Amino acid sequence: MTNWVYSFGDSRADGGAADKNLLGGKGANLAEMSGLGLPVPPGFTLTTEVCNAYYENGETYPDGLQEQLATALAEMERIAGAKFGDHDNPLLVSVRSGARASMPGMMDTVLNLGLNDLTVSALARQSGNERFAWDSYRRFIQMYSDVVLGIDHFHFEELLEFHKENLGLQLDTDLSADDLRQLVEQFKAKVESERAEIFPQDVNTQLWGAIGAVFGSWQNARAVTYRRLHDIPASWGTAVNIQAMVFGNMGDDSATGVAFTRDPSTGDRRFFGEYLINAQGEDVVAGIRTPQHLTRRARQDAKDEKPSLEEVMPAVFAELEAIYQRLEAHYRDMQDIEFTVQRGSLYMLQTRSGKRTASAAIKIAVEMANEGLLSREEAIHRVDPDSLDQLLHPTLDPDAERRILTHGLPASPGAATGKVAFSADQAESLASEGESILLVRIETSPEDIHGMHAARGILTSRGGMTSHAAVVARGMGRPCVSGAGQLRIDYQTQRMQIGDLTIAAGDVITIDGGSGEVMLGEVKTIQPKLSGDFGTLMGWADDIRQLGIRTNAETPAEAKAAIEFGAEGIGLCRTEHMFFDAGRILAVREMILAQDLAGRQVALAKILPMQRQDFVDLFTIMSGLPVTIRLLDPPLHEFLPKSEDELAQLAVVTGVSAEDLRHRANQLYEYNPMLGHRGCRLGISYPEIYEMQARAIFEAAAIVGSAQGEAISPEVMIPLIASKAEFVFLQERIAAVAKLVANERGGNVDYLIGTMIELPRAALRAGEIAEVAEFFSFGTNDLTQTVFGISRDDSAGYLEDYRNKGILESDPFATLDRDGVGELIELAAQRGRKTRADLKLGICGEHGGDPASIAFCQSVGLDYVSCSPFRVPIARLAAAQAAAKLMGRSTDREML
Repeated sequence: MTNWVYSFGDSRADGGAADKNLLGGKGANLAEMSGLGLPVPPGFTLTTEVCNAYYENGETYPDGLQEQLATALAEMERIAGAKFGDHDNPLLVSVRSGARASMPGMMDTVLNLGLNDLTVSALARQSGNERFAWDSYRRFIQMYSDVVLGIDHFHFEELLEFHKENLGLQLDTDLSADDLRQLVEQFKAKVESERAEIFPQDVNTQLWGAIGAVFGSWQNARAVTYRRLHDIPASWGTAVNIQAMVFGNMGDDSATGVAFTRDPSTGDRRFFGEYLINAQGEDVVAGIRTPQHLTRRARQDAKDEKPSLEEVMPAVFAELEAIYQRLEAHYRDMQDIEFTVQRGSLYMLQTRSGKRTASAAIKIAVEMANEGLLSREEAIHRVDPDSLDQLLHPTLDPDAERRILTHGLPASPGAATGKVAFSADQAESLASEGESILLVRIETSPEDIHGMHAARGILTSRGGMTSHAAVVARGMGRPCVSGAGQLRIDYQTQRMQIGDLTIAAGDVITIDGGSGEVMLGEVKTIQPKLSGDFGTLMGWADDIRQLGIRTNAETPAEAKAAIEFGAEGIGLCRTEHMFFDAGRILAVREMILAQDLAGRQVALAKILPMQRQDFVDLFTIMSGLPVTIRLLDPPLHEFLPKSEDELAQLAVVTGVSAEDLRHRANQLYEYNPMLGHRGCRLGISYPEIYEMQARAIFEAAAIVGSAQGEAISPEVMIPLIASKAEFVFLQERIAAVAKLVANERGGNVDYLIGTMIELPRAALRAGEIAEVAEFFSFGTNDLTQTVFGISRDDSAGYLEDYRNKGILESDPFATLDRDGVGELIELAAQRGRKTRADLKLGICGEHGGDPASIAFCQSVGLDYVSCSPFRVPIARLAAAQAAAKLMGRSTDREML
């Protein structure tokens, strides 16, 4: 019989940290902490297999679950010394989600479950605190009604605010027990008016309702969006954790908090976190009250007058400090912990690998390796390659003028400038139109996830360093300033007030998530400098990786940036990209629209010196590193004149009438230009184009080789080959040009000629093509298009439908399709090397910077990947992780 339920508590557990896939991260770590003998309230976990069975069987539970849950509940009652639903000694529970991958705030939680009109009186008698009991009941009704019954929480917030206003009170904590009792009656009446049924009083009905809501939240919009953004498969499911409640809101000897064993923003080795006296956990993370610092040092650094936990509860703090040190040593990773203090007793509610910024991840990984906690191979696996993107973009220039409007908490580092948007929908809409947006909210909630992703940065007026906005922004790599309390935000008027200044939606502001500053207008930025721990980690990665890392670059600026980021050559120079400059496109249009060879040669003579200088610049910058140059591959429609002004301008240059040029452009029009007269087909129709480019390449190589005193050996790549015959036709002409240049220069010209494999036929005939080609570079953008038969320019809308409906797990243009495209790459590599053992193999599509695709390239034996300059560090780290994994040297810890 399948075991659907796993118990923990009383220093024992049915599972542990190794069971994360089954118990989810939260359940596995609760079990692990319990097994370590830490103070964990008892409970049990419904496994992720229950979730999958629930959805596979039309949202019904599997056989045996109800009986197993009853057994586990009885054991929890025994350990807690209380009984669920008892009118004298009631056990209250929390019901929480817990997927194997952390998804903060994306799914639902219910606290204080088990309260009703009778058990609330028992809780008041037990605690000796009537106010606490009624406060817990009103919280439960509000949360349960929102999560389970579908009654929006604003109904209850409105009642709460009206009630305080009528009483002349400001804070929730000012409400008396009688005030809260009246509020409970109003909440129950609201439920009855909204649902035409009374609030459920049966505790078992409450429990199964909450379980169903948590499983149901696995498919809510925000969870689906989060999974899509973080590539979390829907098939993983979520566990449900049911645990005995402990209360941080029993009075001034009770508290709740969130802590990190190291600073999640900087990586500094210091205990970091926040807490609230007389509060429950959601008060800290929801940003409803601004929390206090855990440590005296943090309070002093922030110049905060409110006392730290270290000062208010020194014995509890000492116990918590000892536990965090034990947990970090046990897990060998920075931990994110949640705790509650109930009447002076400490309880641990969660531990997990903490979300962190990219810079913090690098610092923690390097320091833990130097401390001996991790090997270097494990250290490189502790940093998500994609997160390095956070480090590779501009930050605020410290010398730039800035008008500081206010300060908040530095919740997620980095700088961002954008137009103000006050709603997630507005942010997403404007960002889709190309606007740079800052999302400004009083506080964010999980429903804002799409807007947070679309925005360049996030600013909130409430909330602390562990609020929803802070945690999610750090995970996304978005700059965030939270708790900017001087902001007065009015959603209705779409304005915010800072002192006497009013800022409206659409106005431009800048935030610095490293300092907490909020500034008016746009502030100058500077490029990042990568050194220190980053350089150390990259050095370790380079020692381990086997794949070469090249870059896709056509301009000197791109080439220089790539070299600074550690590129080992250029894997793709797209020569057609060199001609979009306004000073050149006229000559290219003249060449394309020429009626005969003589006309083309006139245009080509203008282009040759430009092209030669392009290659001189690149060869000089790369200084002997390999440079792969793809010959012209323009879909012609990208270069044809589109307006009357462009036609008139071209007519002046060519001496041909605008009408004749329009006629010629119409002749060249193609219904499907991506599969049209481009690539090698253009070179076969007009060999003089490729001959001009070959001359420019070889002359530039000779010039730079002479200047640097070392031969330059360019790699000439013929695009869109489908057959050996196409390749040979063009190879012979390129070789003839090389011979001419060598004779003119009085020396040899070293070079390689290869091809892009971007058509299925080329992959299938790779063995034959390798008889004449000296290298293959897999052009996975076009190969994906031709394998799937879809256009990458037009497919975004329906590919999203495919992902949402589980037909595709990822966009095949973002992450390589291993089953189809990948099989063709592997087949071509095998057949090519069977013919030519030393055949050089690389990949130069956008997949060259995608970590999952890089792992595939490692597994099939490619020599290098090529990616955009700012993806080079990402590719270096991903290649090292792939090599370590292939060699069996990787860590089994979750990559952060």
